[in-house]
Amino acid sequence: MGGSHAAWAEGLVRHSGHHVHLVALPARQWRWRLRGGAIALARAAEGLVTEHGPPDVVLASDLVDVSAFLGLTRRWLGDPAVALYLHESQLVHPTGRARGARDGGAVARSVAAGDEAVAANWRSLLVADRVLVNSAFHRDALLAALPAWLARLPEAGGPDELGAVSARMEVLPVGVELRGLGRAERRSSWPAEPPLVLWNQRWDHDKRPEALLRVLVALAEAGVPFRLALAGERTRVDPREFTDAVARLGPRVVHVGHLAPEAYRRLLLGADVVVSTAAHEFFGVAPVEAMAAGAVPLLPDRLSYPELVPRWAHDAVLYRGGLFERLRTVLDDLAAARRRVHGLRAAMGRYDWSVLAPRYDEVLDSVVPSSSGPRG
Repeated sequence: MGGSHAAWAEGLVRHSGHHVHLVALPARQWRWRLRGGAIALARAAEGLVTEHGPPDVVLASDLVDVSAFLGLTRRWLGDPAVALYLHESQLVHPTGRARGARDGGAVARSVAAGDEAVAANWRSLLVADRVLVNSAFHRDALLAALPAWLARLPEAGGPDELGAVSARMEVLPVGVELRGLGRAERRSSWPAEPPLVLWNQRWDHDKRPEALLRVLVALAEAGVPFRLALAGERTRVDPREFTDAVARLGPRVVHVGHLAPEAYRRLLLGADVVVSTAAHEFFGVAPVEAMAAGAVPLLPDRLSYPELVPRWAHDAVLYRGGLFERLRTVLDDLAAARRRVHGLRAAMGRYDWSVLAPRYDEVLDSVVPSSSGPRG
């Protein structure tokens, strides 16, 4: 488990009022993990149950085949209450080939490429007592795509099963470890230096980094002053557009690469603008972190972004096209751009674990049968 999935799980362990025991596997080969990871997770969970007793509720992420886990643990775990948290859904997660999706919406995988992973997600949805989804956009995209997928697979389910799953769904945002970013003193060096533009998302096809780099190169060629920090995790093995653009931008690029937590926090507090060009985003932890630190955001007017920011900030934050002109306007008059989003930094506090952990606890409490006594 790694990235935002690990941050979410570890954050819940730290902030929940319940005793939460984390069972996880290393962050690698997630496609195989969906097929066989339940075996190793069941083995690890058995040791925890032996030591601490049976849990009141099992909370699983979407990268676990929960039905397989429950089958493997039934002899010693019985029939526990189960909540499923959907960070992602394989049916509506774009593949590398779908990275150029014109509208940035959810893209269904082909039968050959993704049915096995989708089936694991579907089985998990069926067995969970409560399904928690990180955004309304994610929930709606999944429910819209499932009927066509189910129609292709004999006896996988139909309207009755889908209706039951839908009734058990609830939107619950990802908790983010903002750690006082909203109250910390900003360290921006503007106006002594040009504004610092931040990229802090994964360097992968679905985030479309090449789209941002094209705009930044064009802005540089037009003589617009800015600096650039590329802090996202780089998972790509073919980042040709990355190396070419960094070479063309030259000294404007002040940082490249993943950062340790404290160094990343300092970068967030020094960033003036954060930009997304994503074709896929079910929530958006990275933009939330940057907005909480005070960066002026420019985000696509699609995906989860319209619900991520308050409605009053939509005109200032969301763009439908013409990123070159929107970003140029912000960089030409950063003070005015900051005035337009005043209050956005504080608004991101609604995603901090201090606010969301009690909501998670309430939901998990509600999943446990009333006849069940406290078991730790």
